Amino acid sequence: MNGRILIAEDETIIRLDLRQLLEGAGFEVCAEARDGEEAVALARAEQPDLAVLDVKMPGLDGIEAARKILDERPIPIVMLTAYGEQELVARAVEAGVFGYLVKPFRETDLLPAIATARARHDELTALREEAESLAEALAARKAIERAKGLLMQREGLTESEAFARLRKASQISGRPLKVVADALIATLEPS
Repeated sequence: MNGRILIAEDETIIRLDLRQLLEGAGFEVCAEARDGEEAVALARAEQPDLAVLDVKMPGLDGIEAARKILDERPIPIVMLTAYGEQELVARAVEAGVFGYLVKPFRETDLLPAIATARARHDELTALREEAESLAEALAARKAIERAKGLLMQREGLTESEAFARLRKASQISGRPLKVVADALIATLEPS
C-alpha cells in the first residue's frame, strides 16, 4: 500500500482516470473532491497521506486549497493543471506544493511526480526537525551556561563545580539539566 490519497478535480472523467491510475499503483483513494472547499474539508476529515489537486476548480482554486490544507497538516501535494503558466507554478511553490503536472498526463508522469513530492516533503520535514532540535539544544546550552554563571558568582564555585552541582540536582530530581538550570535561574536571578 502506497498510502491514502485525496484527489480534487472538478472534471469527473479526469477524476475517475486519476482514481484508476492511483489505485492501480497501490494507493488507497480515501476521498474525492469536486472543488477546493470540499478538498479542504475532506483533507481535514480523512487525514490523507498526500493529495493530488487540480489548480483550476470552481470557488476556491487548488493552490488556495493546498495552502489551507498545508496550514493544518503538512502533507505532500501534487498540482495538476492544463495551463503551463509560470505564475501558477510560482504560486504553487510559494504555497508549499512539491509537485506539478501539466495535463494531459500519463501514469508514467504522475507516479514520479508523487514520488518526488514525497521525497521533497520528507526532506523538509527532516530539516524542520533538525532545526527544532538545534534550537532546543542551543536554548538548553544557554540556560545551563547562565545557571553555571549564577552558581559560580553566588557560591564562589569553579565552572566544573557549578556544572557538577547542576548535574547532581538533575540526577536527584530526575529532571533534565535544562529544567534544573531554568529553575535555578528563576530562583537566583533578580527579576
